[in-house]
Amino acid sequence: MNLPPVVQHATPPIGLVEALVMVTLLIGTLLAMIIMIRKFTRMESAARDRWEERADERDNASVFISASMQGVIEKLRAQEKELARLHVLAQERAQDSERMTEEVTRNMPTGLLLVSATGAISSTNPAAEEALGLRPMRYRSYKEVLGQESGLAQMLTACLRDGKTIQRGEVEHLTANGEVRRLGVTISPIYQRARMTVRRNVSDPPRKPEIKVSGALCLMSDLTELTALQKQIRWKENLAALGEMSAGIAHEFKNSLATISGYAQMIRSESKPGETRESAEKILDQTRALTHVVTEFLKFAKPLEICYETVSMDTLVEKIVEELRESMPQCSFASEGAFLELPGDEALLRQALLNLSRNGAESAAVTAGKPAHVSISGTQEELGGRKWQRICVADNGPGIPERDLQKIFLPFYTTKAEGTGLGLAVVQKVALQHGGSIEARNRPGGGAEFLLWLPLRQENAPTLFPSQAARI
Repeated sequence: MNLPPVVQHATPPIGLVEALVMVTLLIGTLLAMIIMIRKFTRMESAARDRWEERADERDNASVFISASMQGVIEKLRAQEKELARLHVLAQERAQDSERMTEEVTRNMPTGLLLVSATGAISSTNPAAEEALGLRPMRYRSYKEVLGQESGLAQMLTACLRDGKTIQRGEVEHLTANGEVRRLGVTISPIYQRARMTVRRNVSDPPRKPEIKVSGALCLMSDLTELTALQKQIRWKENLAALGEMSAGIAHEFKNSLATISGYAQMIRSESKPGETRESAEKILDQTRALTHVVTEFLKFAKPLEICYETVSMDTLVEKIVEELRESMPQCSFASEGAFLELPGDEALLRQALLNLSRNGAESAAVTAGKPAHVSISGTQEELGGRKWQRICVADNGPGIPERDLQKIFLPFYTTKAEGTGLGLAVVQKVALQHGGSIEARNRPGGGAEFLLWLPLRQENAPTLFPSQAARI
């Protein structure tokens, strides 16, 4: 069998083919790399553009936020300045209000006393210090300042303890100098709400807030002068009524006593010595005593006719002292101080000073162990806008019992066995008729003193002063 002949192709050499393949692959790789590089370049450029855009956006946002914050800060600063201005304004208003309150409290004529719940005086004003005669009083206990047993301290205690309100009360206050002053007081409690206790259960009823007394407010006025003026007016009214009522009765008594005395003298002259004559003598003695009482009463009851003239009190006091030394040698008398000229009736003023001096000498004479002594001293004082002659008649006797101090100027009130009880009543009448006053008090060192106040200038206006002696 004959096989077809095998066509034999010519094959290139192996080295050339491989070279072509390699060249082709290299070219493709280069192309791919170029494409990738361009693509990467585009991507990088786009990314750069996007980054720049975002950076611009971030810069814009930062600028906006910064601007917003700056605006807020400016507003806060403006509000802070406004708050500071309002705070300063509020402080100035508070200071002005505090100064105004202090000025009102300091200059008000009514005394103010503010007491805390602990009993300490937290606030006061000059009027209260003047009325009480004490200073300073702040931060001290009111019981220590006023005295544990004083009427005002007891009122404040009742207000702080029980919340008691006292309106238009009157109380007598004894100052550290021994002066007695009449005070009109109004005391009211100061309340404060206490904290409410928390309810343990919701079902518990709501509890009312507790109210407790945190202090007391006391307003006071010095009524000493007003009380004394009212007393003077009552005295004048009583004296006028007494004079009108008793003048006629006294004259009838005097006429009857004259008749009795005449018959007693006839019996004595016609009787022989013995019991009848002695009885007639006793009748005459009693009629003389009664006639003296009636005469003194008539002098006291009838209106005084004052002949005003310029009286030299210095000369008048010297004459009185010389007269007393001669008539009462058992007692020593002395005068000192300033005695001025004043309008008045010299005879009536002489009678008043003689009554006071003799009364003091008789009181000092009963004191055993020391010689009796009476001094008359004078000073010029200015009270109530007027000038006064103050005459003090003092003795070294036993003093005046406290129960008699308010009665010794009453007509017919006397502690002497042979006294008529009209001597001091006449002195008071003379003082009132001259527009003055008379006051009696005990001396701290013993003895008593009578303070006679006479105006240095005659005025028709009513006199507002009684108790000025208590201020000296």
